[in-house]
Amino acid sequence: MTGTSVSFGGRLAAAFDAHGRLCVGIDPHAHLLADWGLEASAAGVRAFGLRVVEAAAGRAGIVKPQVAFFERYGSAGYAALEGVIRAARDAGLLVIADAKRGDIGTSVAAYAEAWLTPGSPLEADAMTIAAFQGVGSIAEPMRLAEAAGKGLFVLAATSNPEAAAIQKAVVADGARAGMTVARAIIEDVHAFNQEQPPHPFGTVGLVLGATVALGDYGIDTATAVAPTVPVLAPGFGHQGARVADVHAIFGAFAPGVIVSESRGLLTAGPGGLAEAVARRAEEVRTSHG
Repeated sequence: MTGTSVSFGGRLAAAFDAHGRLCVGIDPHAHLLADWGLEASAAGVRAFGLRVVEAAAGRAGIVKPQVAFFERYGSAGYAALEGVIRAARDAGLLVIADAKRGDIGTSVAAYAEAWLTPGSPLEADAMTIAAFQGVGSIAEPMRLAEAAGKGLFVLAATSNPEAAAIQKAVVADGARAGMTVARAIIEDVHAFNQEQPPHPFGTVGLVLGATVALGDYGIDTATAVAPTVPVLAPGFGHQGARVADVHAIFGAFAPGVIVSESRGLLTAGPGGLAEAVARRAEEVRTSHG
């Protein structure tokens, strides 16, 4: 696999510098398609995605297509997603494919190859991934991401309430014994990033919900680590988290936080989306100084 000349961490830092930390979700829910006057089809999600890209370009630096909303239309949906990703990257946007893949061995490696291989039809800049079979199960995607100049965001403390019991559970044995599952994932991610060549941000990031009380998950938010870990933080806008509270919520993780918002922006509709993105991006930029 041939990597890019700039690491994912370097390109993330450039996106932060140029446009701030806002990530615009591309989530073509059925009700939003209807509200936007689009049909519930592959053609509809393609048109939706391209309109979001157009609204985000030059106003935000990052977009996050939710793969499931395209996948439900089968091969035509994937073709639509390929077009949306290509348009976003051509527009200079950093693309995080919200695929949440997770498996073991050659299977999980193949998922990473699909989303992170330069030149792949689905090539994104980063993808979300699950490691609840152990962070060791995603060792190959982590290696592939580093080699290709791509990124991963590993689910650690997600905002859905059903996850809390598992993510707060305590690891029974091994090097992370006594830590919560969420904390153990975070520590394994830190360890991997620290073993790589220096980047402005680590190659492997985390998904930490902005509506989660991280201390309740046994997560240390007081101690900074190097390199700074990128944090994809859903929960802003519609779900209730406030941009002004990023430092209070994330503590030492705040320098790497990507403020992810979907429905709170998309409900502005195709006519109001560009203005909504510009307004929220400025709010995020101002909050982070």
